[in-house]
Amino acid sequence: MKISDILNQVRPAFSFEFFPPKEINGFDSLFKTIDQLRTWNPAFVSVTYGAGGSTRSKTIDLVGRIKNEIGLESMAHLTCVGHSSGEIRLVLESLQKHGIDNVLALRGDPPKGETGFVKPSNGFEFASELVEFTSQQFPFCIGVAGYPEGHPECPDLSQDLLHLKKKIFSGASFIVTQLFFDNKFYFNYVDRLRDIGVEVPVIPGIMPILNLNQIKRFTKMCGATVPVDLLTRLESVQDNSDAVRDIGIDHATAQCENLLSHGAPGIHFYTLNRSRATLSVLKRLKSNNTVT
Repeated sequence: MKISDILNQVRPAFSFEFFPPKEINGFDSLFKTIDQLRTWNPAFVSVTYGAGGSTRSKTIDLVGRIKNEIGLESMAHLTCVGHSSGEIRLVLESLQKHGIDNVLALRGDPPKGETGFVKPSNGFEFASELVEFTSQQFPFCIGVAGYPEGHPECPDLSQDLLHLKKKIFSGASFIVTQLFFDNKFYFNYVDRLRDIGVEVPVIPGIMPILNLNQIKRFTKMCGATVPVDLLTRLESVQDNSDAVRDIGIDHATAQCENLLSHGAPGIHFYTLNRSRATLSVLKRLKSNNTVT
């Protein structure tokens, strides 16, 4: 089923992101995580795609298993990195054979060791080109990424919004945002998108903070920021992992409550292939009557 159709029927729509494990034994742990989270009836789950297509076959196999063996709607990430248009076509054809209806079209990050994106030979330079190619050649429902605080390679948010608009008008049906920790960025982002004529659903991406050093690395890579008051609280207990976790889950729960009460279509959880923190947030939302 297409995610665009699901978003018209299910509110709030919870979704979870996973990545293909590097080692074979990691799949057992991942499927335990999926089994624990599936009780919350996710609208869909997504599976990431390694830099340079390094997990291409794993991504295809994993989304196929989630869709066909577990019965959850799944979305495959797809990037421009390291692929010609012919190779992209083969990936999309393989996803079709696995019964996948949804893809998240991304430009992608440079492979490890490279400092900048290089357009592949006979490939695509921008995500909008990947969206256009996919929408013209295949019947997939296409999602794209959004950056509420601006893309790290495009410091001008107005210009970044125009790039996103181009992706939507090239055939994308919804937006999943990068993680953020201050909801004002999300609401301002949505308002500015509506002002330039982008009306598709914008699903906020949330990651509960469980490790301060880890989240500092993530935010440095993606251009997100941690509010000063939250950072101060986390730094005061950074040597106490349980205290960091409690603060992170409290903050994520408050974010979700505020987002949903003000019209967000759902929440996309960045799980890092673990269920405990996401389950804690969902249970608190239910106990607070934010969701039923």
